[in-house]
Amino acid sequence: MNHLGTQYMETERLVLRRFQLADAQAMYKNWASDDEVTRYLTWPAHSDSLVTEQVLKDWMTQYLERNFYQWAIVWKKESPEPIGSISVVRWDKNGKVPVIGYCMGRQWWGHGIMTEALDAVIGFLFDQVGVGSITMYHDVNNPRSGAVMRRCGMEYQGIREKADRNNQGVCDICCYSIEASDR
Repeated sequence: MNHLGTQYMETERLVLRRFQLADAQAMYKNWASDDEVTRYLTWPAHSDSLVTEQVLKDWMTQYLERNFYQWAIVWKKESPEPIGSISVVRWDKNGKVPVIGYCMGRQWWGHGIMTEALDAVIGFLFDQVGVGSITMYHDVNNPRSGAVMRRCGMEYQGIREKADRNNQGVCDICCYSIEASDR
């Protein structure tokens, strides 16, 4: 593997870039404070923008690590402010298999934005970083997330009962994966 850290990327409609401290208000307003957005996530909605600022400060430090991948999703159609995030949330199997997570403000749901962002990140991790496979999970009660994964070519692997915890408590998860050879 050739870890490169979070690199700037563009797709047809999106910019994927590193977060900046100046993004705190937009992140808080657009998704981090929304209980509906964070419903199936592992972190609670931010109670105020100071929480968001602290998260961004932590990410600023982590950007120094070459195996840290955390992108702000910016929709070119609107403004330069982020509307969501996509990241490698952890590394499984001895640090060789990235697990990707994402979230985005409700206002932008249903426009194919997350599919476009995920496809770009999958391509980057396979083509630039050199990972062999990628894994993702979602709460069984959040099937729209699985639809994004399937549109990006990920294969459904099955359900693991009571295998994770999120803001709803202990949950069953749907598991997906994709191999570099499948792209």
